[in-house]
Amino acid sequence: MKKLSYGLLFLFLCLPVVSCKSEKTAKAPPPPPEVKVIRTEAVDVPIYQEFVGQVFGLKDIAIRARVEGFLEGIHFKEGSRVKKGQLLYTMESQPFEAEVAAKMSMVAEAKTMLAKAKSDLGRIKPLAAEKAVSQSDLDGAVARYEAAIASVEAAQANLRAAKILLGYTRIYSPLTGIIGKTQAKVGDFVGRSPNPVLLNTVSRIDTVLVQFFITEVEYLKFARRFKLGSSNSRAAAKEPPLDLILADGSVYGHRGKLDFIDREVDPTTGSMLVQASFPNPDELLRPGQFAKVRAMVEKVKGGILVPQRCVIELQGLHSVYVVGSDNKVQNREVKVGPKVKGNWLIIEGLKPREHVVYEGLQVVKDGLTVKPVVAILEPAGREDGASKDRADTKKRAKESK
Repeated sequence: MKKLSYGLLFLFLCLPVVSCKSEKTAKAPPPPPEVKVIRTEAVDVPIYQEFVGQVFGLKDIAIRARVEGFLEGIHFKEGSRVKKGQLLYTMESQPFEAEVAAKMSMVAEAKTMLAKAKSDLGRIKPLAAEKAVSQSDLDGAVARYEAAIASVEAAQANLRAAKILLGYTRIYSPLTGIIGKTQAKVGDFVGRSPNPVLLNTVSRIDTVLVQFFITEVEYLKFARRFKLGSSNSRAAAKEPPLDLILADGSVYGHRGKLDFIDREVDPTTGSMLVQASFPNPDELLRPGQFAKVRAMVEKVKGGILVPQRCVIELQGLHSVYVVGSDNKVQNREVKVGPKVKGNWLIIEGLKPREHVVYEGLQVVKDGLTVKPVVAILEPAGREDGASKDRADTKKRAKESK
């Protein structure tokens, strides 16, 4: 009986101790939440701008009929490479051949008249020296001889003109390049309105030209930065090379250069024509293609890039959550610049080696204590895949060789 009483007494004495431990356990604060952060770094950030342009051949020569007539022959394969001087088209030549024959007969007639006038002059000259004929007879003979010479020259000029027109009935390629689809068929009447058919176009495309437009404001900014006014100052400014982004989103494997700026701003559109040239050794680019020309317009020294997911935008204001040295979260307003790939360029509001919340924006708030975990990301200042695409292009070229 006594043993039972002592046991109950010991149980009652232990109950307050257990309840105190439970209360202390319940009141212990939860551990701070883990959030992923990135550490800001100061890097040189190139700022690029893209312009939509159109591709042209280095030379795009239109093939037209210079004389009128029916088309008799087509002597090339459409879409193939042609050489300079290669025969492309033949037109009916009979009317021009008849004209050449007529002019030849006129030359022969003029030469006959010249021979007669020369003979008459040779006979009259001795007689005039002996006063056997009058001076007026001699002057008339000289005049007829000189007129005959002029008639021969005129007839020969008409013959050359007729032969030139006859030569226009055979149309040759003006350069070596790629020829397109012919716009006329054998039997079509070409070379005269209302049907002045453009027969074809030959393009030289070992180098291509890309034309695009910039606004007046952009021109002023570029002109001040790169000194676009003269060729000497442009060379001294070392203007950066240009990249070409094709329709499928890939970056063309060769870089281009700026080679032409129009003399005026179009007053109707407020834009200025700019032309760049790109090497095209594989003839991948063809006239008529649309592509984006990407140019580096500025290089920010010591810029800070943060992923776009870190930036909160509300009513035109931008802010980020920064974790301080005491692991407390602070909401800080920032001023952003242009977007660089998937990042924002921060102009004001952040310094190097600060921690910005990358994941967990839904659970953090101003003043909250957190456990920051630095996330490993791709270097922020790294350029896009242009260099890789160019390297791949060079590799494929070597493999094809």
